[in-house]
Amino acid sequence: MTRAGIVTVAGLPNAGKSTLLNQLVGEKLAIISAKAQSTRNRVVGIRTADDTQMVILDTPGLLEPRDTLHSAMRNAALAAVRDADVIVHVVDGTTRYVPFHEAAGLETPPRAPVIVALNKLDLLDGERRAAASLRVPEAILISATSGKNVDMLVTAITRLLPESPYLYPADEISTQPVRFFVAELVRETALEQLGDELPHALACEIEEYREGSTPLYIRAVLHVERDSQKRIVIGANGQQIKKLGRVSREKIEKFVGQPVYLDLWVKVLPNWRRNQSAVRRLGYGDPTDRA
Repeated sequence: MTRAGIVTVAGLPNAGKSTLLNQLVGEKLAIISAKAQSTRNRVVGIRTADDTQMVILDTPGLLEPRDTLHSAMRNAALAAVRDADVIVHVVDGTTRYVPFHEAAGLETPPRAPVIVALNKLDLLDGERRAAASLRVPEAILISATSGKNVDMLVTAITRLLPESPYLYPADEISTQPVRFFVAELVRETALEQLGDELPHALACEIEEYREGSTPLYIRAVLHVERDSQKRIVIGANGQQIKKLGRVSREKIEKFVGQPVYLDLWVKVLPNWRRNQSAVRRLGYGDPTDRA
């Protein structure tokens, strides 16, 4: 009998949730950034192996909202927690451990069973590993980056999943459209290249995606909140936007497996992070939905 179910990967910002999703699926689906809160909505990855299918939800870091975008991000994370058959609580092993329901701001533990994955094992020496194991004895110590002990985590998840037919075809790795991942790759590149100047003010929207064209034509827009930010993205004589477009195009071509013409623009969408309609339009969910 096969097993299948929803596995929600959740935790505080910068714990390594997106790296773990990519490790579990075996493909780079979620963008990786050293900057906190780089994941803004849930990313869906599908792992099918050994008669088990995991529909894995990578979620935004659990945080107290400071604006409309943060409210939408928190709602997306909590909705994924409610949908879960199994929750993997990813904890930065170099920091203080906080039980999941406290980290999530929940009054009571969630319905689904919680597996604690103490991540960043590669950054802990023997003494600190022993201390972490004593502090959270039920935890599985892993390195999402290297894959160390991720097989143990997979075994633990599998045991908790219900017996069920597969939820999706065995060869699928995500339920989300290619356009979603293209937008995320452009945003990832902007985060890499622009340092700490404006990471949270950036959003990417795919305005046109011409299926069947050769090369594949994609028009993408990077939205910022102020004219000064637009000038930073464009750079002197347009050099920054050219570099950003070139590196983004190379990533997209690798992802879609064909040549790409990336038509990249920068537009000002004033205070979009505090605007409910703009947050919804850019695909970050409903900041008012707390059902």
